[in-house]
This record gives sequence, structure tokens and C-alpha cells, in this order.
Amino acid sequence: MSEVTLEDRGRALENQFYDKENADKLTAMKDKLDSQRSKDDLRKASGMSDDAVLDKLVHLGLRSNTIAALSLVPLIQVAWADGAVQDNERVAILQGAHGKGLEAGTDGYELLETWLKTAPADDLFVAWEAYIKALASQLNDEQNRLLRNQIVGFAKMVAASAGGIFGIGKVSASEEKVLGRIEAAFDR
Repeated sequence: MSEVTLEDRGRALENQFYDKENADKLTAMKDKLDSQRSKDDLRKASGMSDDAVLDKLVHLGLRSNTIAALSLVPLIQVAWADGAVQDNERVAILQGAHGKGLEAGTDGYELLETWLKTAPADDLFVAWEAYIKALASQLNDEQNRLLRNQIVGFAKMVAASAGGIFGIGKVSASEEKVLGRIEAAFDR
């Protein structure tokens, strides 16, 4: 039986330290690589090239398979403007999701259902605004106008769906404020 020397023990301790340090470095590298892949996938799915916006979206947990749900963020924001999502608003948003290819059982649809049950943090809307500002800067005037009209028009439809008589006509002051913020996101 060989005797373990102080030097052997020191080397074993040193190896253990470096093994732990290497494992930590490998984990950090893997996390960074996963984040970069998510960012690249998101870049492809969204057409976005602004790294700061993409970083925000990745940080918020959005992935290429949930980017379609991001386009519904303004609708969610309008629906929650009065503190609760009304049934008519929920129906309008889910119909919009279907129109964007979000089907029950997909990650994007599940994310949307979560947002309909629990109001998302304002950080999500801030990220959406940054996304739209960056996207609008890459579009020509006509493309920007079309995108604005589509998103703002649908957001107004959601806002009007819960107000007035039979859900038609009345948009609350808090919804108007959100609608103004949505429109402002398209300003260059």
C-alpha cells in the first residue's frame, strides 16, 4: 500500500478546484451558446437584426416558436388596461392568435393563454415597443404604415369589444392611453 504524501493531497485538492472551476466555465459557455442560438433563431423567425432588442426578447424567455405571440402583446396590453380581461376581449385575441397561426397546444398559444390569465409585467410591453421601434426603422414608410394600421386596428377592435352597448363603441380612458402608446411605438 502506497503512502499518500502531502504533495499528493495538495495535487488532489488542486485538481478538485480546477475541476469545479472548469465545470462552472463549461456551464457558463453552454448557457451563452444556448442564449446565442435562441437569439439567432429569434433573428430568423422575426426578421429583427437589432441585437439589443433580441437580447431583451431572449431575456424575457421568448423563442422563435413564441415570436408570433409577441405580435399579440399590444392586444394583451389593451385587454388588461382596465385591470381585467373581458370575455369579448379574450375571444377577439384568441381569434387573432388563430389568424397568426397560433394553435392550441403550441408554445406560443400556451404563452398567450398565460398572458390572458395573469397580466404580464410591463417589461413585456416595453420589449415589444423596442422591437417595433427597431422593426419600423428597417421598414419603408408604406410598410411601416401598413404594419401600424394592422396592429393598431386590431388593438382598437379588442378595446372596443368590451365596451359600450353589446361590446361596441366605448373605449375606456386607460385603453386609449395604451392605444396611444402602441401608436407611438411606430414613430421613428
